[in-house]
Amino acid sequence: MSEILGVGSRVNHPSYGTGVVTKLHGAAYDVVFHMHGKKLVGKDYTAWDIIEAVEPSDAVSFTEAEKALIKILQSYNGLDSKVELGDKWQGGTLILRPDDDGLKPKEMPIDTFFHKIVMVRDRLRVMEQRINSSKLTDEEKVNLQQYITRIYGSLTSFNVLFKYKDDQFRGESKSS
Repeated sequence: MSEILGVGSRVNHPSYGTGVVTKLHGAAYDVVFHMHGKKLVGKDYTAWDIIEAVEPSDAVSFTEAEKALIKILQSYNGLDSKVELGDKWQGGTLILRPDDDGLKPKEMPIDTFFHKIVMVRDRLRVMEQRINSSKLTDEEKVNLQQYITRIYGSLTSFNVLFKYKDDQFRGESKSS
């Protein structure tokens, strides 16, 4: 009989990678995997590695499960690093003004626009991870990675918004 895990236990599955137990059922766990989302895994499953076991309890609140999920995502995805908007843009407004004077301009706070740019960057990073862990051939992976690198290059125009250079987009290096 395998060890019974509690909500918040961290595991490494041979096919799905790292994950965290978010709910216990009679004979199975709900496990949220970093790359594959939520999966139902039987309690008698033994082929995974238990990274950190949490004692099962009779009552686990949603808040506790949420904290456990945040902990695993921070450990494996770097969510704890906050990307900051450059100081000169704080409180600013992005204005898109059409050439036609009869059309209304679109305004939005720069920090809202910046957040959307950062979300694009983060989703590209997840896509890179998924490509690297996929069963594609090495040639297919390289081809897809080149497209992603070109996308990063196209997004370098937005680097002016980032407070720190390390957070900025980088495309293909001119020196290579």
